[in-house]
Amino acid sequence: MEREFEFVEEIIKTGLPDALVFVEDMTGTKDHLAITVVSNAFEGKLLFQQHQILMNLLKDELKTRIHAVKLQTLTPSKYSQMTKD
Repeated sequence: MEREFEFVEEIIKTGLPDALVFVEDMTGTKDHLAITVVSNAFEGKLLFQQHQILMNLLKDELKTRIHAVKLQTLTPSKYSQMTKD
């Protein structure tokens, strides 16, 4: 993860302390971000509920520094299945 997006990781980890966070700049403008988050907090939740958790955490930044986000949310078990292949 680029250090310039450390603020995104800190915001997410404040709300989800166990989270693994990956942030990518999608356009080179540093305000369109692809954010992948792995957390136990997503266990048993529907996708929109998982994304809602992140949008609530990032709401202030979405008014200022971040213009758009593409979210991917995973439970640790789903993440480990993806990284095995």
